[in-house]
Amino acid sequence: MRILYISQYFPPEIGATQTRAIEMASNLVRQGHQVTVLTEFPNHPKGIIPEKYRGRFIEHDRVGGVDVIRTWVYARPNKTFLTRMGFYLSFMFTSFIAGLFLRGKFDIVYATSPPFFVGVTGLLLSRLKSARFVFEVRDLWPQSAVELGELSNKTFIRWAERLENVYYKKADFLIAVTKGIYRHLSARGYSAKVRQVLNGTNTELFYYRGVKKRQEMDWKDTFVVVYAGILGIAQGMDQLCQLVENCKAHSGIRFVFIGEGPQKEKVKLLQERKELHNLFLLGEVPREIIPQYISAADCCLVPLKKNPLFLGALPSKMFDCMACERPVILSVDGEARRVLEESEGGIYVEPENTQQMEKAILRLKNSPTLCRKMGKAGREYVKQNFSRRQKALELEKILLEL
Repeated sequence: MRILYISQYFPPEIGATQTRAIEMASNLVRQGHQVTVLTEFPNHPKGIIPEKYRGRFIEHDRVGGVDVIRTWVYARPNKTFLTRMGFYLSFMFTSFIAGLFLRGKFDIVYATSPPFFVGVTGLLLSRLKSARFVFEVRDLWPQSAVELGELSNKTFIRWAERLENVYYKKADFLIAVTKGIYRHLSARGYSAKVRQVLNGTNTELFYYRGVKKRQEMDWKDTFVVVYAGILGIAQGMDQLCQLVENCKAHSGIRFVFIGEGPQKEKVKLLQERKELHNLFLLGEVPREIIPQYISAADCCLVPLKKNPLFLGALPSKMFDCMACERPVILSVDGEARRVLEESEGGIYVEPENTQQMEKAILRLKNSPTLCRKMGKAGREYVKQNFSRRQKALELEKILLEL
């Protein structure tokens, strides 16, 4: 098959979307298909385009056997509603224009959302190139944006909902990345075209290798709790900072936050105001090195805020941590909780409940044997059920149906 894969976010940017895109695309290439990715100039989440891309409209690249077409995007460090709309809409236009000039026939145009407007590019290009249109739903947008308070304009919400229905009706297949999304789309009448390819991780990249990094970071006599991911609204950074403050009462516990995001400055402010000397912010770390930091931890946090929206969430960072044989403290109810408890790879705590988080940390700190047992169980479970290569094979089978 010849596949045009549209993902606004893509490496060298770091994040769950970027990781899923490169690993799905490169595995499809490994399976004998030709994949071209349409994406933006790297900038996320800082909103700053590197010098090498400035003054250009388009750039050709090759990553992991995948042909990558990068286009200009309106990126700004200041994240307001208007700058975000400029960011999303500019990629919609520039990726569409770049796609028009791609030579040859495509069998599949595959658009992954959010960002929401990639669906417009995908739908139009699929029609112009006589290809099948597959729309991957990683988040129920605009519903999620409304419930998180990121979107409140009623006119815009109605318009977005109409556009959402267009995507769902016109797509040949809808790909759901969680069972919750699958059930939601089926309940809306799309059961005949919705397919399920769950989140996962690259078990060839994420495996235990933390001894050297732990020595390098001087974490020998410390119980290290790592959070690796976006410092965003949905993750409840206020509660995580409160957890860090609560744990100041316990000696030998260190928290390490790895990543960037819109809440980073707020976290730094809380760190200073509350004198969180047990919290270390490492910023953005290259994807290839993240497994070393995760492996060097004693346990990992996977949090989301307490919201019914997240009952169907399945955070890929949970699988990354489990693949590195680290026990997970999960504060996400619903689908993610069921997976964790089935795997026996960690401890579930109520979302935003810092007291339960604290108790879970102390339980693991006081039982190295339990940490090792959960770590081994989690790794084995992920290898059997959530390897990214296995998920790419599932996606290939679905696409071949078309």
